[in-house]
Formats: sequence, structure tokens, C-alpha cells
Amino acid sequence: MGSLDSNPASIDAFAGDAEGFQPLNADDVRSYLHKSVDFIYDYYKSVESMPVLPGVEPGYLSRLLQSAPPSAAAPFDIAMKELREAVVPGMTHWASPNFFAFFPATNSAAAIAGELIASAMNTVGFTWQANPAATEMEVLALDWLAQLLRLPDSFIMNRTGGGRGTGGGVILGTTSEAMIVTLVAARDAALRRIGSDGVAGITRLTVYAADQTHSTFFKACRLAGFDPANIRSVPTGPETDFAVDPAKLLEVMQADVDTGLVPTYICATVGTTSSNAVDPVGAVADVAAAFNAWVHVDAAYAGSACICPEFRHHLAGVERVDSISMSPHKWLMTCLDCTCLWVRDAHRLTGSLETNPEYLKNDASDSGTVTDLKDMQVGVGRRFRGLKLWMVMRTYGAARLQEHIRSDVAMAKMFEDAVRTDGRFEVVVPRNFALVCFRIKPHGGMTEEDAERANRELMEGLNRTGKAYIAHTVIGGKFVLRFAVGSSLQEERHVRSAWELIRKKTAEIMSGDKVSV
Repeated sequence: MGSLDSNPASIDAFAGDAEGFQPLNADDVRSYLHKSVDFIYDYYKSVESMPVLPGVEPGYLSRLLQSAPPSAAAPFDIAMKELREAVVPGMTHWASPNFFAFFPATNSAAAIAGELIASAMNTVGFTWQANPAATEMEVLALDWLAQLLRLPDSFIMNRTGGGRGTGGGVILGTTSEAMIVTLVAARDAALRRIGSDGVAGITRLTVYAADQTHSTFFKACRLAGFDPANIRSVPTGPETDFAVDPAKLLEVMQADVDTGLVPTYICATVGTTSSNAVDPVGAVADVAAAFNAWVHVDAAYAGSACICPEFRHHLAGVERVDSISMSPHKWLMTCLDCTCLWVRDAHRLTGSLETNPEYLKNDASDSGTVTDLKDMQVGVGRRFRGLKLWMVMRTYGAARLQEHIRSDVAMAKMFEDAVRTDGRFEVVVPRNFALVCFRIKPHGGMTEEDAERANRELMEGLNRTGKAYIAHTVIGGKFVLRFAVGSSLQEERHVRSAWELIRKKTAEIMSGDKVSV
């Protein structure tokens, strides 16, 4: 296979360098980063004009870049040239203001700077001693965010009035990791409670979530060792706006108890992926208390909105849950990856995940005055994620972060209002935050099958233009389009342009007799 450059592998960029290979030569670091910063600047200045979805075929990159690893060095400019000419055209531009699919992956200048500095320092803060500042920065950032969310003191490691609480937090890569570690802690607690010899009793343990819960929950349950036959998906419906019904949850859990099973863990979601449904946290906690089951709140997306007082009620009852996670990399201007997990009793987590090999023993850890964050996650090694989260909160402050959330919600409401005024469409579920679930509704003799075909054609036609990107889901058996506002560069004009494009494409579909009417 060829390369965009005539023969980059034949160029030895370091030929004649008497000092040999110096991958961290300070002058090179400065030069490469300056060029990278120029690339990033150009990217953000031009991303709006790029097609959101690339028009490439699978395997395109291997046809553009050489298939064998280069044996010789090449100038950094060669890599940057191939990045621009081969990689960028194959990117789906999540940073585009015309990206409305899935949930946003927000970013900010402060987060990029924090990520850059953390990557340059390349610290591995598995214990406090391995990097005191990295551990304490992560704890500080988590405590700050917990206060913005008005989480109870039981979740905060270093309380503002002084003293160390029983709770605490850790920054992980994804919500999946937050679910896995809390599932393991809940599993071990339940096994101890029933007096199981090792994991012999694990086949009796049951876990619960609404059918709208993200699929990662069911994957995490399997990874944590739960029997797939004991993973309960509680049906939801339009009568609760697709949130879990506590009465149904109680009924399912009691039925399990009656057959000798042990309810162990419940996942409540604040802002489900398909419909942004909000499970009633307090009511779920009340049900769980009757069975001594662990309650985890997955607020990956919508948790960010809860820094605004007008959305905080969605977390009502959080003081009675065992853990909560949210991902600032979705909606709080902090680039991937950054998922924050708080637990009410950190010892329940570390008791299941702690490792203490001789080579990691030290006086600080033995003193019990510090938390080694390796003991709150699956692995041992960890990145300095706390720096970028702290940089975002320190640079922008609560007021600007709240302004960012409110602006996105206002734009989503504007889009929702436009949908409601067009008789061809319907809003399928009430909008809670900045996601609008809508569709072309059956009208003029259309059947449900016709409507699904029209909506698929609308989505595919819209995405093919490159001018906008939306995704779909199925809610209550209906094929539904998801319009998620929140890309960091989005302005009202982008939302309006997307709506006009949707209207235009819909008119083309209807006038072209491509569906039955």
C-alpha cells in the first residue's frame, strides 16, 4: 500500500544527530506542540463547514496510508500532512455545531489545556504517594462538583466544615466502569449478608433496571458475574413517560424474594439514552431499602444539568442511594474521558477492590489518612483526569457552566416548539433536558409502517447531506428520531438551520410519493 507522502519511511529525520534518539527533546516538544495547536485552531475554525458524517467506505484509511510500520524516522510534518489529508476526511465530527446525534461530547479550551498538561506530565497516580497532587486534585475536583450538585455530605470526602467523611469519589473512564465497580461491591455485600461461602451463593443474587436503562448496565452485570437469568428488565410505558414504576419494581423484587432469590442492586437512571426519562430516585431508594439492595444512580448525561437549581429536583432522594455517577465529558465541557463516581461509604467499594502488594506499601497508605484511588477502580494504573475537570470548574465557575446548560435547554425547547407547530410531526415523549424525541406521525392515510419508512428516509437523507447528523431509537415500539442539542460550538442558528433542512427533506419525501399517503 502507498502513502500520501512519496516515501516517508525513507526519510531519516534524525540522520547525523550525534546525540542519538531524544523523544522528549525540549525543542521538539515545543515545535510539535506549536504545530499541533495550529492544527487544533484551524480545525475548530473550519469544522462547521465540514460534512458531519464522512463519505468514506470501510477500509479507506489502509488504502491511503502505508500498511507496514515505517522503519526509519520521518519529519513530524509528514505525520501532520497525513493527518490532514487522510484522517480528518474520515472523521465523524462530534465537535461540529451541526452534530445532533446521540448525546453531546462537549469540550472547552480549559479542558483541552488540562488534558494537554496532564498528558505531558504523564503521571500514574495509583497511590497517594505515587503522586500526592494528582490524588488530592482529583478529590478536590470531585468534592467541588459534588457541592455544585448539592450532593449530601455523606458523598463528600473532605467536608467544608473540616473532617473526613465516610464517602468519597473517583474519576473513571466511563459509566460502564462505574457500574462494574459498584455491582462488585453490592455483590460482595449481598454474599456476606446471606452467609455465602465464597461466591457459591451468586446464583441467588438478582439485579434490576428499567427497560430504558442503557445496555451497558446489562453488560456490566454479566462482567460482574451475575447470572443473566437473574438480570431483571422492568417494563416501562407512556403512563410514566418511560420511567420505572416503583410499584412494578416492588412487585418484581418481592416475587424474586418469594422464590428464594436475593435482590442485590438497582440502577436508576436520570436521563435515559432513548427518551431522557427520569426514574424517581427517592421512590426507588424506598423500594430498595425494604430488601437492603444497593441503589446506583446513572446520571451520565443529565447529571450535568443538576448543577442548575431548576433541575436539581431530578436528584431528589439521592441522600438515600449508595452511589451516583455522571459524566462531565458529555455535557459539562470536559473532554473524554471523565466519569465521576461518588459512593456514600467508600469502604464498601475499597473492601471489594483493594489490592496491597508489597511494592506499593508506604507509610501514607498504612496511616489510613489517604485514599489510594486504585482501590476504587478496576485497574491499578490511572490517568490524571482530575486536572482537566478542575481546570474547567476553576476557569469558568459555576455561573458560566450553568449558563451553558441553560442555553442548550433553551435551544432544545425552541426546536421542540417548532416540531409541535408543524402538523406533520409529533413529539413522542416530553422533553426533560436538551433532547427532543420526535417523528413524522402517521397522517393522510399513512400506516405505522409508512411512518417508520418515512422517518428512516428522513434520517438517512438528512445525514447524507453532511449538513446535520441525527440518530434514532425505538420508544414504545415506534421508530423515533433523536435531536440532541449540546455540541460546544452550537448556536441558535445551527438549530434553526437543522430544522429548516428537516422540513425541506420531509416535504421532498411526501411530494415524491415515497411513502403511502
